[in-house]
Amino acid sequence: MMGTTSIPTFTLRFPLNEVRRWAAAYSYADDAGVESIGAKAGERGHYTKQEFLAVTKWKTERSKSRCAANTAAAVRDATELALATTDERLRIGVVTLLQGVEMPTASVLLHLAQRDPYPILDYRALWSLGVEEPPVYYSFDFWWAYVEACRSLAKQTGVEMRTLDRALWQYSKEHQG
Repeated sequence: MMGTTSIPTFTLRFPLNEVRRWAAAYSYADDAGVESIGAKAGERGHYTKQEFLAVTKWKTERSKSRCAANTAAAVRDATELALATTDERLRIGVVTLLQGVEMPTASVLLHLAQRDPYPILDYRALWSLGVEEPPVYYSFDFWWAYVEACRSLAKQTGVEMRTLDRALWQYSKEHQG
């Protein structure tokens, strides 16, 4: 479904002073592995196809075969442009041109490799920010409002984006019905 996605007011469901507590309770398989991959890709300026496949599998198994259909050159070129540009619309958009990559998966690639703080776009994190139902289609405007809201929360709490992301995910895991 293509169309305009309304932009919600992102409201944290738990007190700001609990971000570190919820992040400390976070536990998800292979986190350290993808964090290492993202750091290497960020330093190099692009993902290799093998790294891309590992990170996209970590985010979602469902798109594994579609992601594998990308050439190594396409992965390198798209992620190199995404990590180098200062144009936010281009940064997220170019990665979604790769097969099997929608905005949530593109957000993971940026989250792990970019020096600028980007949150992972995920239904759990959105729920922890008061979004009951994630949109069917993520517009750039929705994503950018989410990025800015998460950056503001991370700044207010004095934590890195990865810590905030873990807190949002964990709170949802324990409270979302």
